[in-house]
Amino acid sequence: MSPSKSTTKKSKGFTDEEKAAMRARAKELKAEAEKAEGESAALEAIAKFQEPDRTMAKRLHTIIKAGGLTAKTWYGMPAYANQDGKIVCYFRDRMKFKERYAMFGFNDSANLDDGSMWPIAYALPELTAEDEAKIAALVKKAVS
Repeated sequence: MSPSKSTTKKSKGFTDEEKAAMRARAKELKAEAEKAEGESAALEAIAKFQEPDRTMAKRLHTIIKAGGLTAKTWYGMPAYANQDGKIVCYFRDRMKFKERYAMFGFNDSANLDDGSMWPIAYALPELTAEDEAKIAALVKKAVS
């Protein structure tokens, strides 16, 4: 085969959603460098969500903040950091990547390790009072 012919496939590149997430992250880094208020950024992100995700995100915001974490954004999503500034958990609305449900997840800085396998993300088609209690307990454990 001649050197001019390539056997590798060309990548189609990033999707529009992935590009938007990267642009959002670049904006977040710039805002952090300018010492922008993370709480305001998180609430602005939540305000842009469609229902029912907006209502769920507002309720989660209150629960998570009560657990001692600081609000900010992370890849355009409301996220919550520990005192070291590391993201502990986040909320992803269903429209972020055109999914059928919203998601609440934890990063590796969360203290949720339990054996050799444990859940780090939860589908949230709705948010019940029972779910809120479970999330509050998980956040408490995650920051312990």
